[in-house]
Amino acid sequence: MSSINPHENMILTVVVIGTLMASIDSTIVLLAFPSMTADLHSSISTIIWVILIYIIVVAIFSTQLGRIGDIYGRSRMFNLGFAIFTIASFLCGIAPSDVSLIAFRAIQAIGGALISSNSSAIIADTFERHRIGRAYGYTSMSWNIGALLGILLGGVITTFIGYRYIFFINVPIGIIAVLLGLKYVKDPNRTKDTVDMPGMVALGSAIALIAYAGINYASAGMTSINITLAVLGVIAAAIFAAIDRKVKMPTINFSMFSNKIFRNSLFAALFQGLGFMGVTFLLIMYLQGVRGYTPFYASLLLFPGYIVSGVLAPYMGRLSDKYGARPIATTGILFMVAGVFYYIVLLGVSSPAYYIIIGTIITGFGGAMFWPSNNSAVMANVVGELRGAASGTLRLFSSLGLIGSFIIAFAAAASAIPRYLAFEIFAGTSKVIGGISKGFVSGMHAAFIVLLAMLVLAGIFSYIRGSENRGKAMKST
Repeated sequence: MSSINPHENMILTVVVIGTLMASIDSTIVLLAFPSMTADLHSSISTIIWVILIYIIVVAIFSTQLGRIGDIYGRSRMFNLGFAIFTIASFLCGIAPSDVSLIAFRAIQAIGGALISSNSSAIIADTFERHRIGRAYGYTSMSWNIGALLGILLGGVITTFIGYRYIFFINVPIGIIAVLLGLKYVKDPNRTKDTVDMPGMVALGSAIALIAYAGINYASAGMTSINITLAVLGVIAAAIFAAIDRKVKMPTINFSMFSNKIFRNSLFAALFQGLGFMGVTFLLIMYLQGVRGYTPFYASLLLFPGYIVSGVLAPYMGRLSDKYGARPIATTGILFMVAGVFYYIVLLGVSSPAYYIIIGTIITGFGGAMFWPSNNSAVMANVVGELRGAASGTLRLFSSLGLIGSFIIAFAAAASAIPRYLAFEIFAGTSKVIGGISKGFVSGMHAAFIVLLAMLVLAGIFSYIRGSENRGKAMKST
């Protein structure tokens, strides 16, 4: 079957660059917390928002910006995202204070949301239905390589040049990506619908309120403010559902959820995010806080999983094109479950460091199977005019899983040690000793059990999604 677009390889290259940049920035700041705290005269409880604000903003805007891409052009929004991301990266590099750095990271996150919420739709527009698994395999590979490069570059740049250059490094890459995007990434078609502004505002408010309430609970414990914000978030979500069921072209077209493969793939992404990212957070705290490793050395122990996942992802994507997402993605979840169970059984206060390496290889293999397969299942089961909305919704579900996993991880840590100490350990500026170490490991194991249950739910949704035949023509949902 002939290619949909003669420039498909260049389009894939641009999307891969965008994924790579977003991935690098998800990890490159981890090793810079001590330097940023000292240089900006800040505190860990404040500077930790350099990460948290990025996560929240991407979650808030992904669905809306994906829908806007459907209306005004995915390539326009994608390229605009690159431009915003690049400019904001420069501003982060010159930020004179912790507050300005957090504000510029929020702007950078808007650019990242524009990129991520439209990139999956661009791939679905460009590649034939039975070949998109391979394309998503390459984006999964770039995500893992980016996370790997972020850790390496973050450690090296912060140590030898200065933390500000972890942001400046995005500038030349972003300029090249914008130029390539303007030349090659075009819109095959656009809808003529209007923006569902009331629905977008209601959805954004719901996500912001609930996400902030959850993260504030992780950092400060249960308070009347958290409860109030969460209740207001639920009310905003109900208002959004009422609005979007009445408008002609809603922010989230609920008709998409009538497709069983699409619906269950989204829930698989949500619960996989809930179950897996918290494991990484807890391992970082364990290696730095309990074992006393430096942030850079602790990150090195996590490398093998990224390498395995990055190398195998394109191959697993091709397998999902051939056999469908269900067997490949579900097997991937089983590997992740096995990896977390391995940590529960074998990881103690003084376990050998190579135990971590073995565990990351197991979970990395699972990630290589799950991510490209599941993403392609979502995007292969929507029609063209809804791909931006579907891409944004997928990013929303993944981001909500990430936020929830962060809350589970820090709530578990706070059950054994003070919350302020948990944040300092995560940032690599403190460690726990003596009996506190045993308490932290016990809390970590308890959290692993909860996270394991989330992964089991992901596996159930992955399996019950049903089988698919990507060789057939795409049908409307």
